[in-house]
Amino acid sequence: MSMLPTIDHQANGYSVAHAYWLAKASDLAYKDEATIEEQVRAWGFDRLRHHQTRFSAPFPLQDTQAFTAASDRMIIIAFRGTEPVQIKDWLSDATTPPVPGPAKTGYIHYGFGEALESIYPDVKNSLAEFRNKGQSVWITGHSLGGALAMLAGARMFLEEPRLTADGVYTYGQPRVCDRLLAAACNKGFKDRMYRFVNNNDIVPQMPPEPAFTHVEALRYIDSRGEVHESMPLLGGLADRARGMTADMLAPASDGVRDHSIDNYVIALEKNLS
Repeated sequence: MSMLPTIDHQANGYSVAHAYWLAKASDLAYKDEATIEEQVRAWGFDRLRHHQTRFSAPFPLQDTQAFTAASDRMIIIAFRGTEPVQIKDWLSDATTPPVPGPAKTGYIHYGFGEALESIYPDVKNSLAEFRNKGQSVWITGHSLGGALAMLAGARMFLEEPRLTADGVYTYGQPRVCDRLLAAACNKGFKDRMYRFVNNNDIVPQMPPEPAFTHVEALRYIDSRGEVHESMPLLGGLADRARGMTADMLAPASDGVRDHSIDNYVIALEKNLS
């Protein structure tokens, strides 16, 4: 059990505890609406909106989902992720040209841009409606949800500055954009955007560089489950090798296993003590 009974609605700035709760919110985004409703109320949020868009072909994902939960002090927007097998084709597809990013800043992955666009107006309107007392705003997500969280944060910052988030926390996020948009986010979200990567998680290594890149502010979880603010190259390689050999029967599965949101939550919980 966690030592923390519930999320701190007055949290600001970076903390492992806050990262833990936002990882829990990212995990909750995978659940059904009734479960989400029950949990956010237990966490002290009295307003909730579900966002959902059903895609038609040619998208490999059936739908994009998120929820916005609000109290008088805090608002959380959590985007739902997907299984690695479902986004594998998107992530490895180098043939689809990137499209212009938010406010024409740099370029973004076409699939992620379309997925966010399908749900963004509803998310933005809910945030504008709920943010009536100057609440802090936190955007989060795992996997595809992390890509959408990062993009949504960038869009609000560049297109609707009054809705700029106090923080964007992602877990196992794929690369989303080019260096220009990443640089704008690094500047605009300095000390507010955090990208957690669990050891050998395969998804953050795609789509391929140099067309796509990551924002800075990496938080690396090593093979022992400890969170680091950076990982020296040689130490990182050794640690990744340790992670791969932890399961000698199936080393290749390490990259998929490390991607699980459950493993992010477990590791962050360990770091609370």
